[in-house]
Amino acid sequence: MKALREAFGETLVELGAEYPNLLVLDGDLANSTKADRFEAAYPERFLEMGIAEQNMLGVAAGLAFLGFIPWLSSFTVFFTHRAADPLRMLVAQTKANVKIGAAYSGLLTGYTGKTHQDVEDLAIVRAMPDMAVLAPLDAVETRAMMRWATAHPGPVYLRLARDPSPVVLPEDYRFQPGRVLELKRGRDLALVGTGVQSTRLLEAARLLEAEGLAAGVYHVGSIKPLDEDELATRLGPYPRVFTAEEHSIHGGLGGLVAEVLAERDPKPLVRIGIPDTWGESAPNDWLLDRYGLAPRRVAERVLKEVGR
Repeated sequence: MKALREAFGETLVELGAEYPNLLVLDGDLANSTKADRFEAAYPERFLEMGIAEQNMLGVAAGLAFLGFIPWLSSFTVFFTHRAADPLRMLVAQTKANVKIGAAYSGLLTGYTGKTHQDVEDLAIVRAMPDMAVLAPLDAVETRAMMRWATAHPGPVYLRLARDPSPVVLPEDYRFQPGRVLELKRGRDLALVGTGVQSTRLLEAARLLEAEGLAAGVYHVGSIKPLDEDELATRLGPYPRVFTAEEHSIHGGLGGLVAEVLAERDPKPLVRIGIPDTWGESAPNDWLLDRYGLAPRRVAERVLKEVGR
């Protein structure tokens, strides 16, 4: 088990040694996002911007055009809501070489409730042209995505979860943008996830095996770019598809998969995620259970939909 934010902080330090022009801009949350590790290693390249995310995006864009590689550190909701305009106007539209470390995404934000739970971010950023949108499966993919993002000459949005989650991928894993990962092959139905929710789908698939259902599990970490042909090919053999995400059912992974299948291979699709409602403050396990994202709840939903 390892938290994505831990991998984020560690990888920033590694990248700092390799890229002397890499800077970290923080929104007064470095101890939460673990960007403080970079601050300890490279204090002269760590810029504390305070609680002023709109300004942070503007400064980052300026630094990028001066030849620096700015990595930004704050909570997801502050980037995609409070700073949505500069994110769109100053970073995405100018194709600025800015990397956004969007921490504390999804439901599990530590009792902060609906004000800080961002379950609309994927819908917002994936609609912005020229913005790469990534949601890593585990700590290994977080590191691999950060390495790709740092070398990529354009804006990247990296969605990071707060709490520890299982490490699934091997240490030598190399990220390929657009790729769809097959975590488990199945026969009867496909479970498609993004971010750390994909690890919960592996457990849900094991529960379904006990009920006589062979579920394939697929991880879409590269929300954008996405190899849509590969996704359609992966899901082609399955008569039924389920998506699950710590995000609204509107505009996120479920919407993305629905778009691809509608154009290439229409079939029954069930979207599991946050319904048209705001979040709430509660323990993590309760929230996952409440919104049907816990492995047991996913398995129960599948069984219900297939008439078991």
